[in-house]
Amino acid sequence: MNSRLTDIRATWHLAWPIAIGQLATTGTSFIDAVMAGRVSAGDLAAVSVGSSIWVTVMVTMMGFLLAISPLVAQKIGANDLKPIANLTQQALLQALLLALAGLILIRFTLPVFNHLGLEAIVAHKAQEFLKAVSWGLPAFACYRVLYCYSAALNQTKPMMVISIFCLLLNIPCNWVLIYGHWGFPAMGGVGCGWATAFCVWVNFLLLATWIRYARVYTNTQPFRAWQSINWQAQKQLIKLGLPIGMMFFVEVSAFSLIGLLIARLGTVTVAAHQITLNFSSLTFMVPMALGTALTVRVGHAIGAGDYKNARFIGQTGIRMGLSVALLTGTAMIFASRFIAGFYTSDTVVLMLASQLLVLAGFFQFSDATQVVVAGVLRGYKSTRGPMLIHLTAFWAIGIPLGYLLTFGTSTIPGHGVQGYWIALIAALTCAALALMALFRRISLKQLAN
Repeated sequence: MNSRLTDIRATWHLAWPIAIGQLATTGTSFIDAVMAGRVSAGDLAAVSVGSSIWVTVMVTMMGFLLAISPLVAQKIGANDLKPIANLTQQALLQALLLALAGLILIRFTLPVFNHLGLEAIVAHKAQEFLKAVSWGLPAFACYRVLYCYSAALNQTKPMMVISIFCLLLNIPCNWVLIYGHWGFPAMGGVGCGWATAFCVWVNFLLLATWIRYARVYTNTQPFRAWQSINWQAQKQLIKLGLPIGMMFFVEVSAFSLIGLLIARLGTVTVAAHQITLNFSSLTFMVPMALGTALTVRVGHAIGAGDYKNARFIGQTGIRMGLSVALLTGTAMIFASRFIAGFYTSDTVVLMLASQLLVLAGFFQFSDATQVVVAGVLRGYKSTRGPMLIHLTAFWAIGIPLGYLLTFGTSTIPGHGVQGYWIALIAALTCAALALMALFRRISLKQLAN
């Protein structure tokens, strides 16, 4: 029992600053939704639809760049510090290239808003929001590399403090740009995009400055003695990062596609779906932080050759994820109307959002499990299997089933946007069970060798 409690404390000590930092980062979207929603349902819908593409690009890029985390963690576990600085530099080079590709991709996707059945003004605002927020991509990409590098060194509190500061900074920035103060025009939802991009740059610059001058990073300092492209390190990062990026893309693109498909159900439905998705994203940050911490802790154990402890850490972490899901799921089921009231005063949107939040409460259990287990598997440097599992769960089960349940057929009645949330519960349950089986197989195989 003491050993289990000691392990829980060790994981939580690493995870809680990550959770607060990620909640602060995601809180920016919460603030955007609340402040844009106070302007009009159309502004909230524009931010929602624009965010569907922004988040897809951003999260996919984040997945690609996560490769640095298990690589650095295993080097630390093996007490091999020398390669860490160059690995981080190579990851930063990848980040800049991915950000450039993301900026180009976003510009090509802008016309899609004119073909979604949106009102003309909502489509225009969504385009302008996306153009504005996309200027934060280079800063976000480089920040995520430094984030993973710092977390692998067990230095998570600096990111927490910086993220909280940027969250607070976002409020006056939104106030100025959304509503038009201090000589700026009232931009509505578009102002959220410019405010977010600015805060992302501040976030990156503050973390980079901290890493450059804090003593704890001296032995692995990535901002000194810059080296040219190391093709072997690049290959290593790509081999590990590509499946993670694809896994993240599969999951987030499924959510984004849902957001685009339900656009034809009307502004009220889009707004209610955005409220539910936004709050679910907030609760998701805690199990996601556990997954990040477990990647580091399992990576340290694997690097040290302690496979028994790596399995024990993973098992304990999964129990922690389920405990968190029990708390958040119960709150969402029994306080759905209260939660929705934070976002909107529109009676129709409030009613539909309350119904969706109940479904999202049940969704918590499988979602928390799959993200925690995926984090554990990254510690083992297992990324291809989770990618295939997510591809099957979301694109072979979630999207087709969701479309059927939402829109129905000539013989099967549709259930509206609720159908997609029911399908997501089914898809994530399949993913969670499959990832659990994969963890069991890989961890036992390591013990047997």
